[in-house]
Amino acid sequence: MSDNGNAAATAEENSPKMRVIRVGTRKSQLARIQTDSVVAVLKALYPGLQFEIVAMSTTGDKILDTALSKIGEKSLFTKELEHALEKNERENPYDAVVFHPKFVGKTLETLPEKSVVGTSSLRRAAQLQRKFPHLEFKSIRGNLNTRLRKLDEFQEFSAIILAAAGLQRMGWQHRVGQILHPEECMYAVGQGALGVEVRAKDQDILDLVGVLHDPETLLRCIAERAFLRHLEGGCSVPVAVHTAMKDGQLYLTGGVWSLDGSDSMQETMQATICVTAQHEDGPEDDPQLVGITARNIPRQAQLAAENLGISLASLLLNKGAKNILDVARQLNDAH
Repeated sequence: MSDNGNAAATAEENSPKMRVIRVGTRKSQLARIQTDSVVAVLKALYPGLQFEIVAMSTTGDKILDTALSKIGEKSLFTKELEHALEKNERENPYDAVVFHPKFVGKTLETLPEKSVVGTSSLRRAAQLQRKFPHLEFKSIRGNLNTRLRKLDEFQEFSAIILAAAGLQRMGWQHRVGQILHPEECMYAVGQGALGVEVRAKDQDILDLVGVLHDPETLLRCIAERAFLRHLEGGCSVPVAVHTAMKDGQLYLTGGVWSLDGSDSMQETMQATICVTAQHEDGPEDDPQLVGITARNIPRQAQLAAENLGISLASLLLNKGAKNILDVARQLNDAH
């Protein structure tokens, strides 16, 4: 499990009586907490199976002295785990502000002029620079423990921005000083969702973890991932989303920003989604959409969600989003 919510699962036969499912995870505390929570549910559902958790280091773990946006990889914390993606119930997807002890009780709006706010995300920095021009934003790396220690023990940062879901899963919700809602800062694609990554040909494992699907979360993530993929976005450009399901309608808001937030573009689209019927793949069905496999979710609903993401990305591209993204990439590479 990565801090972004991904774990990798494979199966081995150790004896005729006991099957062992090996689950790969990053070594960080948050990754282990998330992995342990998924494995606990699977153990309850499949008491006859044995699960082995294998910790590993990923590219993002090994390169700690460089901003994420500079490294160039789109799967920094999942590349060593990635094959196919399964989505589980989604936590709060919003971003949260954690303040230095001397600024507890403040908000971003009320922080002193020129206060420094730490974030590893171009997406957050671009949106928040536009919203709070009196603040300065600086890159901060490390896992949650490291970032909180840098905040508390040094005077460099007045606050840092983290995913609310990560703080919640670590049991540190008491550190949250402010939740950033979409009108202030839209979140990253898939933020707050847990994912189990499975080799595409391991059909039995795909079926095993398929029971964990939360249909609404899965469809929201398909739309978000299709939007990002069609934009050809990644860590090196500021792209953000917000999704919601209401009365059979899936709403997707997506946006792109220049690095300093001065130029931006965002739009909202919706699609009718029906998730009531069960579905079995036909012989011509591609079982995977934007890296997600879910045979127990209606195929038409998945396609509708994917088309929504593609349509919104196409709308932004037609309105000039590509120029914003290209300039952002060039400036980020130059720095």
